[in-house]
Amino acid sequence: MTANNSTIDRLTTETAIKKAQDYLFSLQQDDGHWCAYLESNVTITAEAVLLYKIWGIDNQKPLHKIEHYLRSKQCSHGGWELYYGDGGDLSTSVEAYMALRLLGVSVDDGALERAKKFILSKGGISKSRIFTKFHLALIGCYDWRGVPSIPPWIMLLPNNPFFTIYEMSSWARSSTVPLLIVFDRKPVFAIEPRIKLNELYSEGIENVIYEMPRNGDWTDIFGQLDNLFKLAEDWNLVPFKDESIRVAEKWIIEREEITGDWGGIIPAMLNSLLAFKALRYHVNDPMVARGLQAVENFAIETHDDYFVQACVSPVWDTTWSLRALVESGVAPNHPNLVKGGEWLLDKQIFDYGDWVVKNPHGKPGGWAFEYENRFYPDMDDSCVVMMTLHQLQLPDENLKREAILRCLRWVESMQCHNHGWAAFDINNDANWLNYLPYADLKAMIDPATADITARVLESVGSCDLPMSASRVQNAIGYLIRQQEEDGSWFGRWGVNYIYGTSGVLSALAVIAPKVEKNVIQKGINWLVSCQNSDGGWGETCESYKNPALKGKGKSTASQTAWALIGLLDGGSSIEFLPENSIKKGIEYLLSQQTNEGTWEEKEFTGTGFPAHFYINYHLYRHYFPLIALGKYHDIFLSANH
Repeated sequence: MTANNSTIDRLTTETAIKKAQDYLFSLQQDDGHWCAYLESNVTITAEAVLLYKIWGIDNQKPLHKIEHYLRSKQCSHGGWELYYGDGGDLSTSVEAYMALRLLGVSVDDGALERAKKFILSKGGISKSRIFTKFHLALIGCYDWRGVPSIPPWIMLLPNNPFFTIYEMSSWARSSTVPLLIVFDRKPVFAIEPRIKLNELYSEGIENVIYEMPRNGDWTDIFGQLDNLFKLAEDWNLVPFKDESIRVAEKWIIEREEITGDWGGIIPAMLNSLLAFKALRYHVNDPMVARGLQAVENFAIETHDDYFVQACVSPVWDTTWSLRALVESGVAPNHPNLVKGGEWLLDKQIFDYGDWVVKNPHGKPGGWAFEYENRFYPDMDDSCVVMMTLHQLQLPDENLKREAILRCLRWVESMQCHNHGWAAFDINNDANWLNYLPYADLKAMIDPATADITARVLESVGSCDLPMSASRVQNAIGYLIRQQEEDGSWFGRWGVNYIYGTSGVLSALAVIAPKVEKNVIQKGINWLVSCQNSDGGWGETCESYKNPALKGKGKSTASQTAWALIGLLDGGSSIEFLPENSIKKGIEYLLSQQTNEGTWEEKEFTGTGFPAHFYINYHLYRHYFPLIALGKYHDIFLSANH
């Protein structure tokens, strides 16, 4: 197909692609991998400050740089944001305020005066999230009575269809098991400086009611159960308490990586270290030392700032960077790509992780997001790695093929009963867990989603992998059922409907282009309908709370690229390319490219927990636009068209 009236000439596009390729190559590490800054909100650093204080190692950290970082992130309204441009978030602001006080900043400081005003205007500490209150309780700034009880005996529950800890999502599980110990001990650590945050209670500290919120519906039963759990604690009647704590401790010990990580995420790492502290481990205990070093490994220190990332993304960044380079024209046997591909091969996981509890017949072979995460490989990374390796030419092609097939067999075994795929687990969909008082982030489960299911099907179709026809057809049916009335798909792991729609279109384009032509066309029509006047696409994180905002927001490079990838893949498969919309999108990307060959993007377009936790992946704005430009060049500008 040609674009005879295109105003985008080949030289301009190829120059932009070459600049982007050169920039990406410049970021590659000596061993072949990529890993960019994973930006979230300031609570991660604030909680790290608390941890350093509790363990008495704060004097080993550049506290003045942490203070500078926290001050630099404060907004003009006095609060701190959950994501860029959100107007400020209460819990984030309370934790930032706490951290600054722990760093010795006076309540009379102008920054804290502004923060106090903002926090009180949002309802104060009593309206903050459970995990904010939990961190305050650790230092006596909130009463443990207002924190939900978690009975430790849940560690001893046998396999049953109702509940074990494996009904929780991997991230909730790895964060919650250590909290069974901390919540049982209810420690109040004496740290310096000793602070009180009474000024942040809008109702006055003397009027605070430390109890679970009531909703006036069936979920109030959980509040009543919490009262019973607390009564049992008060009367020392918690059954099997000591044995439960020992089992929880053993569980944590078994899951610490050689690098000191737990689950590859800071919440699990911080909570596990707090559990060790509650159990009176010594700061120089090897497991503690290794864990504290792991937190340090997630930190970034610059000339002015020190802050901690929620996670690191080397496998994810590496596989997408390699894919972008190949799809934009770099030879699949280029030495740098070979080095990156072999780095990925070395990261394949052959350990039986937590997934085996609900999938006892599966055999390991997936990839995780981080450098080391034996217990929690995930479908998204695994499928993108399979596609990337398939595109590369490596010295040992037989080994590569068998690695892909081994991963496929694991992924296939993880299909859920509704025929979709989730990120980390199988059939992890006990939605009632999200109504627990403890679960105010609404992220206790890991159900199948359209974007993950689409990634699986895209890998099967694009790599010509031997998955059973019935599994494939059932998964296609799942995606069709998930399509919204307007033609879009929800995006669980990227913001939001633009991400989900793009992914499903790419999948259907290679797995069922003719059969599902009408479904694909409906998705294409939706993407075209939400294109901005500047030619780009954008979507606010608020679309997770308000579906009326789906597909609406300031244009960004990553979201524009997602829309273009969906249009180019889906349109090519059914010979329905909306050329005018595509050209405007490409013109937007070309016009926004910097002299260095990359794109700027302050907006958060990655999703951790919808409505509660967002991520700015600092390479999203680069490798996705490069993929879009490469696909456009192949379809419209290459010598073959």
